[in-house]
Amino acid sequence: MVVLATKCYVSGDARDRALDGMTSLVANDLGDLDVEFDVGVRHDDFVSVTVSGDDETVARNVLREEWGEITDHFTDGETYVGTLDGWDDDGFVLDAGTEIRIPAEGLGLGAGTPEQVRDRLGIVQHLALRFVYDEDGDHELADEERDRLYDWTRGQGRVNVNSATRAEVRATVNRAGHANDIVTVERLGLLEQSIVCREETDAPGLLAAIGGYLPSELKAVIPQ
Repeated sequence: MVVLATKCYVSGDARDRALDGMTSLVANDLGDLDVEFDVGVRHDDFVSVTVSGDDETVARNVLREEWGEITDHFTDGETYVGTLDGWDDDGFVLDAGTEIRIPAEGLGLGAGTPEQVRDRLGIVQHLALRFVYDEDGDHELADEERDRLYDWTRGQGRVNVNSATRAEVRATVNRAGHANDIVTVERLGLLEQSIVCREETDAPGLLAAIGGYLPSELKAVIPQ
């Protein structure tokens, strides 16, 4: 079984739709590999995939590469993935199967409090973030994670969303009449998406236009 670094934290019909979508995504990831699989959700909302068949080792590696993996074993200095669970003046708290606190000085994302950093870079709750594990507790965001987040501020502008599938976000943008104002909806996780704006599109304006249609956390990333 592979525990993926993405959560299904919605309930009711929304949960059923999300899991149906996740099953389709895993099927696409595994392509023509000779495996059977079953998608489930752990007690802590992390998505799990049980794989069996001749290509099961390859399939597990593909899923780890695509989604990241939640593990019970940590080695000092190695990079792992957790989802943003909370934040305060002292830093970010990630859920990596166990609680991982990234102190403010370990974020490496520029000036400001952790909350200000989160707002500036559009980091929505439950977003998967890579970190370097430290056995003494001085964990840091991984360099490649910092690069990804900074890259968001160098592009056309974005609106990041949680608690919605990619299909739901696309439908919302269309419903609000802004389909021609975006480049794409980039998948960040099962229920975390990033709407990439066209160069002439104002990200805060797009957020205001679609916010009434989505019961989600939305954060605009403004090009710097």
